[in-house]
Amino acid sequence: MTEQQLNKLGSTLWDIADQLRGAMNADDFRDYMLSFLFLRYLSDNYEAAAKKELGVDYPVLDEDDKRAPLVVWYTANAADVAEFEKQMRRKVHYVIEPQHLWSSIAELARTQNDFLLQTLEKGFKYIENQSFDSTFQGLFSEINLNSEKLGKNYTERNAKLCTIISKIAAGISQFSTDSDILGDAYEYLIGQFAAGSGKKAGEFYTPQQISDILSAIVVLDSQEPKTGKKAKLDKVLDFACGSGSLLLNVRKQLGSHGIGKIYGQESNITTYNLARMNMLLHGVKDTEFEIHHGDSLLNDWNILNEMNPAKKQVFDAVVANPPFSYRWEPTEALGEDFRFKSHGLAPKSAADFAFLLHGFHFLSDQGTMAIILPHGVLFRGGAEERIRTKLLKDGHIDTVIGLPANLFFSTGIPVCILVLKKCKKPDDVLFINASEYFEKGKRQNRLLPEHIDKIVGTYQYRKEEPRYARRVSMAEIEKNDFNLNISRYISTAQAEAQIDLGVVHAELVELENHIVASTQKHNQFLSELGLSPLL
Repeated sequence: MTEQQLNKLGSTLWDIADQLRGAMNADDFRDYMLSFLFLRYLSDNYEAAAKKELGVDYPVLDEDDKRAPLVVWYTANAADVAEFEKQMRRKVHYVIEPQHLWSSIAELARTQNDFLLQTLEKGFKYIENQSFDSTFQGLFSEINLNSEKLGKNYTERNAKLCTIISKIAAGISQFSTDSDILGDAYEYLIGQFAAGSGKKAGEFYTPQQISDILSAIVVLDSQEPKTGKKAKLDKVLDFACGSGSLLLNVRKQLGSHGIGKIYGQESNITTYNLARMNMLLHGVKDTEFEIHHGDSLLNDWNILNEMNPAKKQVFDAVVANPPFSYRWEPTEALGEDFRFKSHGLAPKSAADFAFLLHGFHFLSDQGTMAIILPHGVLFRGGAEERIRTKLLKDGHIDTVIGLPANLFFSTGIPVCILVLKKCKKPDDVLFINASEYFEKGKRQNRLLPEHIDKIVGTYQYRKEEPRYARRVSMAEIEKNDFNLNISRYISTAQAEAQIDLGVVHAELVELENHIVASTQKHNQFLSELGLSPLL
C-alpha cells in the first residue's frame, strides 16, 4: 500500500471518528474506534487461518449471503468444533466464535439488530477470558459499551454502535486489509487522536519522527556504529512504552525476525491495552512480546526484580520517552534499590534521572540506550548534578542530541536525546545541536527525513561540523563542572558581517544623487501642469 493510499484510509477512518463522536471526548471515542479496528484484524487473521485449516470444507457462500462462512460450518459440523478450535489455538493462538467475528458484528450493525450491543459485549468477554492465554486478559477492560456517552439507554447505545460499526465497515471495505495495512491505519489514528488530545497525548504517543531517530540509533552496533546495523537484537525494552509505537519502530528497523522478544511496560491501563493491540495488529506474535501493566519507578515487574546477578534480565537495546519532570516519591527504601544505590536518587520534583537509571540498569554491556528527556537534565544542580557527574566519570554518556522546540503534542519545550552505553570506545561526548533544523508547522514543528538522516548520520560516523556537532573531551566537560548544556560546547552565534564604510558611503551618495535627479524630473512635470514644484 502506498503512503498516499494509507493516508486516504487513515483520513477516511478519522473522518468517521470526527463525524460520529459527537459530544464524546476524543480520548473516549479513540478507545471504541481502535478496539473495533482491532476486532476486524483478529477476525480477518482468524478467518484466513480457518480457511487454510479447513481447505475444501470451508463454506463458499452466495454474494447475497452475508453470514460469516464459519457460522455455516459450525452449524453443519457441531461434532468437529472442539477439535477444530484446538487446532486453531495451536496455530493462531486464539479462538473467536463465529457470531463474534467482525463480519457477523458488521452484519448485525448493518441490519440495525437490537442485540448488537449484547453480542459485542459477549464477544469481547470471550476473547479476553477464553480465547487462549493471558495475552488477551483485560484487553477490552476500558471499553464500556453501556456508557451513557454512547446513549441514555440500551436502545440509544445499540443504535449508536450500529452506526459506528457500519461506517467503519463501509470505510474499510474500500481498501486492502492485510495486517500491515490495518496496523498502519491503527498507528495513523493514534497519531490523529494524539494531535487532538493536547497534553494528554504525552501519555501514549511519541511523534513518529522522534521515534525514527531513537530506533535508528539503538539498532546500530554499539561499539562501532559506522559498521552499520546489528544483525539481530535478542531483547528490546521500553519501560514507558505508551501505545508501543517506539518498540514497533525498532522492530521495523531490523525486520520481523530481527528481534528475539519485545518487552514493554506501561502504567496507564488504557494505554497498556492499546500497546497490546498495537503489537498484534502489526503481526507480532503473542510469543514475541511481553507488555506489563505497572509502575517502572517502583519496579513492580517480577522479571526485572531478580536479585541474582546470574539471572538478571539485560537488553540489547533500551528506548524510552518517559513523562517529563514527573513528580515522584523517592523513599529511603528506594535509596537502597539496586537501580539507584550507586548513583543516588533523583529529586522529588523531577524523576527524569530515576527513569534513566531504571532503564540503564538493565542495559547489556554491548547494548545502546536512547532516552528522550527535558533539557534540564543537562545542567540542573543538586542530586541531578551528582548523578550526571557519575555517569560521565564512568564513561556511560555517549551522545547528547538537542532537538527543536514544539515537536510534541504534549509540550512545547525543546527536548534532548541522551545516548548511553555500559562500554563505549570514544573517550569523549558527541554533542549534536539539531535545534535549528526543522520544518515549522501551524501547531507542531516537524523533522523532515533529511533532518533525521543528518542526526543519525552524525551519530553513526561521529562527525563534527561547525555550529552543528562537536566531540568534546572529558577534560573540557570536567572544566565545565560536568554541565552538559549544549550551548557551552557548540556556538550557534554567527559573526557579524564586517561593514566597509567606504562602500556604504558611496551607496548613500549614489542614492542621494538619484533622489535629486528624480525630484527635478518630477518638478518639471508639475511645472508643465501649472502646479507648484516640490521642495
